[in-house]
Amino acid sequence: MTTIARVETFLVAPRWLFVRVETESGIVGWGEATCEGRSETVRTAVSQLAELLVGRDALRIEDHWQVLTKGSFYRGGPILASAVAGLDQALWDIAGKHFGAPVHQLLGGPVRDRIRVYGWVGGDEPGEVRDHVAAQVEAGLTAVKMNASGRMSPAASVAELDGVVARVAAAREVLGDERDVAVDFHGRFTLASARRVAPLLEPYRPMFLEEPVVPENSHLIGEFVRSTTIPVSTGERLYSRQEFLPVLQAGIAVAQPDLSHAGGITEVRKIAALAEVYDVQLAPHCPLGPIALAACLQVGFATPNYLIQEQSLGIHYNRGADVLDYCVDKAPLAFVDGHVERLTAPGLGIEVDDPAVRAADRKGHAWRGPIWRHRDGSYAEW
Repeated sequence: MTTIARVETFLVAPRWLFVRVETESGIVGWGEATCEGRSETVRTAVSQLAELLVGRDALRIEDHWQVLTKGSFYRGGPILASAVAGLDQALWDIAGKHFGAPVHQLLGGPVRDRIRVYGWVGGDEPGEVRDHVAAQVEAGLTAVKMNASGRMSPAASVAELDGVVARVAAAREVLGDERDVAVDFHGRFTLASARRVAPLLEPYRPMFLEEPVVPENSHLIGEFVRSTTIPVSTGERLYSRQEFLPVLQAGIAVAQPDLSHAGGITEVRKIAALAEVYDVQLAPHCPLGPIALAACLQVGFATPNYLIQEQSLGIHYNRGADVLDYCVDKAPLAFVDGHVERLTAPGLGIEVDDPAVRAADRKGHAWRGPIWRHRDGSYAEW
């Protein structure tokens, strides 16, 4: 029987929310419903949505997705979308284990044998950037992503603009011409400041410029796209095909849905298909845990327009636990020449360490993002 018997959630360090769905026959599926800084709220949403799942057939994934997302008059938003995402990943994990196949096989089979990955690098000064990039290159990665800046004034000063350029130049110096750097604006720039700095970065040929404006200003992103020849990306704070459509129409080159925020595997596959119509590549956002990463990779192995995958091994957020700490076997997510080889085990392709997760949940976490302010005391985008 694939009838759903119970749904559990676990708040585990450093800042993740895992979802465990078990069937009456004992098949267990795992998902990740992490919503950074709001995971306790998502936990409550998962508990409420579980009322719609317990006692029903786990294999009716599309029908469950429809009911979970539309079964209330008030819909959408990051909390509900993240709750649905974690449950959806777990249902796909169950389906793969039931049929004895990796999820990408259920999605139509593999279109590639390996997926390129990139890592995040920090550093406030060019020298620090060089050191951090060199460490990622030493680890075998062929691409990195960095923040364009820290706190950014509404009208960026010459010093702030020059600082962005100096840091990207330092990364390019280490990477050479054979490796890539992506630059994340993180929604910290006004449109005017983003347009000023983009042409200054063109000589360093970033792989893409990410989130040049905050998502609520997606109607402005077309202006930024037209101001630069560098590919533009966005999407970690967009949660549905409907929210992606305007930015695709505006001319972005890379879509970055988050498998733990944008409705899980079911919705991200549809976002990928929509993006393909606009000749846009996928590079899902994933500074999260192993379950989210495995879900991303399963989609990537079956999705033609998949560019690269973010992963957070060693990222500064990971205090108290790192990406592979909750995996029984770390080998499936190992990097080989800057890539992850195709996952072949049933379901999401990883085995979650159930006792370790339960032990971590007893400690829990209350991770929060920082609150930044400008020099005049007003709120600043983080």
